[in-house]
Amino acid sequence: MREAASTQGFEITDRVVILTGGAGLLGSSWAHELSAAGAHVVVADRDGERATTVATTAPGARAVAVPVDLANPTEIRRLVTAARDEFGRIDAVVNAAAIDPKFDPESAATHTHSFTDFPLDAWQHALAVNLTAPFLLAQAAMPHLIEQCGTIVNIASTYGLVAPDQRLYEDATGTRGFKPPSYPVTKAGLLGLTRYLAAYCGPLGVRVNALAPGGVWAGHDDGFVLRYAWRTPLGRMADRDEYGRALRFLLSPGASYMTGACLVIDGGWTAW
Repeated sequence: MREAASTQGFEITDRVVILTGGAGLLGSSWAHELSAAGAHVVVADRDGERATTVATTAPGARAVAVPVDLANPTEIRRLVTAARDEFGRIDAVVNAAAIDPKFDPESAATHTHSFTDFPLDAWQHALAVNLTAPFLLAQAAMPHLIEQCGTIVNIASTYGLVAPDQRLYEDATGTRGFKPPSYPVTKAGLLGLTRYLAAYCGPLGVRVNALAPGGVWAGHDDGFVLRYAWRTPLGRMADRDEYGRALRFLLSPGASYMTGACLVIDGGWTAW
């Protein structure tokens, strides 16, 4: 059984949080988690319609949707301006957007490409969204974060710490996919960016940490779930809501002496 978490020290009431990838599987859950905790959430996503749905159904404090193409530097600056204009300040940035072909309709075809035939344009697009966009968003938001002694949380992955186990993506019929090289490389790079920013921004009063989730169930076929469970000490994939409290902690005063760290929540995947 999972124990209920105490909320003491986790207060984020009235904080303004830019959340990229806010219409995604985890992003939408986090938007609602943070809103329910009293934060004002800027739901930033390239899918403006879904972002609007997430924002309008947020259960707590005010949330707004901002459609944004994170591969476009101009739109990243526009996102920061929109957030500041809407709420008057920016307290936190959560870089959750990422290109992952298994779940991204526009790049789904690349899930079948092995390393040797992985397309260069897919590699470059993933770099732009997964790594360059957090860099540019940190640059654009930094003056506002300094004003508020704010925080940045970069959403990494266990695949930023260890290599993908490609055996997971081959089913019983021999049909296989691949976790592409761009995903672990950009997630590892995001951890490097986290440490760099933490060291640079510490004297400025801004904390920067990373959250590395493991696999979360998202309608996977039974075979994949079984293979994943076998590979994980806790014997299952995560539920969507099991990462939200960790993100809330990283944004809260409870993590006030924590910077440059990576909080790994993976059911023990990286323990062996």
